[in-house]
Amino acid sequence: MPFIPKFSKLTPTEKLKIVASYLKVPEDFIQACQSFLHTDAQQQKIFETFSENTLTNFLLPYGVAPNFLIDGKYYVVPMVTEESAVVAAAANAAKFWAQRGGFQTKVIATTKIGHVHFIWHGEYSHLYAALPALKKYILAHTASLTTHMQQRGGGIKEIDLINSQAIAQDYYQLKVQFETCDAMGANFINACLEEIAHALKIFVAAHSGMQDMPVDIVMSILSNYTPHCIVKSTVACEVAQLGPMHGMRPEAFVKKFSLAVKIAQNDVYRAVTHNKGIFNGITAVTMATGNDFRAIEANGHAYAAHSGAYRSLTTLHLADNIFKYELTLPLALGVVGGLTQLHLLVKWSLKLLKNPNAATLMKIAVSVGLASNFSAVQSLITTGIQQGHMKMHLANILHHLKASDAQKQKALCYFDNQPISFAAVRAFINTVKP
Repeated sequence: MPFIPKFSKLTPTEKLKIVASYLKVPEDFIQACQSFLHTDAQQQKIFETFSENTLTNFLLPYGVAPNFLIDGKYYVVPMVTEESAVVAAAANAAKFWAQRGGFQTKVIATTKIGHVHFIWHGEYSHLYAALPALKKYILAHTASLTTHMQQRGGGIKEIDLINSQAIAQDYYQLKVQFETCDAMGANFINACLEEIAHALKIFVAAHSGMQDMPVDIVMSILSNYTPHCIVKSTVACEVAQLGPMHGMRPEAFVKKFSLAVKIAQNDVYRAVTHNKGIFNGITAVTMATGNDFRAIEANGHAYAAHSGAYRSLTTLHLADNIFKYELTLPLALGVVGGLTQLHLLVKWSLKLLKNPNAATLMKIAVSVGLASNFSAVQSLITTGIQQGHMKMHLANILHHLKASDAQKQKALCYFDNQPISFAAVRAFINTVKP
């Protein structure tokens, strides 16, 4: 495949033709790509601005999980995911806990962090002594960027000087805390940090005793780790109210569930998969609402290791015969900016969620994460994960095997109480006439 000059300058149609020319069946590839283009030309142009070198749109299922009772209000939660069991698991747990008081949530904090990383060859004590004056100068220098955010209750909340010479000689950080209200705030934070870096250079160059020691900016960037932007969701009921679980008495279920959580808190192999089950739900909600799911997942996994070892993000409390299951994690979500005003389905997702502010969306997302995890652990310690998962996956297997409608119907009946695997479904289909 040869080098392609100025590829980004070509039209989408030109790009598609060039890429297709490297395939054995270019016409089929072009047809496949064109079949996923939006029927509304204006909407398609909007989609093409979301990314670079766009050839087509990659579709994922947009589903909903109803019956989420969160802080006394019912929600139908939009979820975007390609994994068949995710929405079903969340919906099942939502229904289960709606009959037991639902999810109770609390936003603990909403502070976000960014840093200006820089090299300075002077004495730390001199820079630290100048910090109060530097803060005032920075706040004045960035006022044009922060005025509107301040009017909404946000803006720059704190500036700290961090001596990071343990990492590299003469290396320091300005750690800046932000409140971004209903925006996730990445662009706002980064714009402020770059202006703060500029202000830092000017301040040092003009400050008495520092003029001969210029600042060398390494980088200015927000952190997607937000340990001070935290939300918690809790479900609780009497042990007896859990009811029989697939033939298991409530007391036996709780004992086994408790052990499963303890394993996830102490075994990294189990903890990663345990937490992945949480993000099955959270990621589906963040995608449906146009948020940065990659940042959310990285943030959550980092927080899972904040104790020094990677652990479960959930905790189980058993006291006075009460089963209390909690999920606490950092979630930096937004409901303004980004795709919220550009992607039509993101707009509808937010409307479906009753136009939440950022704090409420945090509460909804963390509750879906807890629901997804509860369903996963419940399945693991009772019927096993494969029974429910493979039942949801059966339709995909039948489609892959190109089963007829008649074969699909008979397979659905047959595998209602039979173990499901790709090999077993294929063997069964081979015995049924199309």
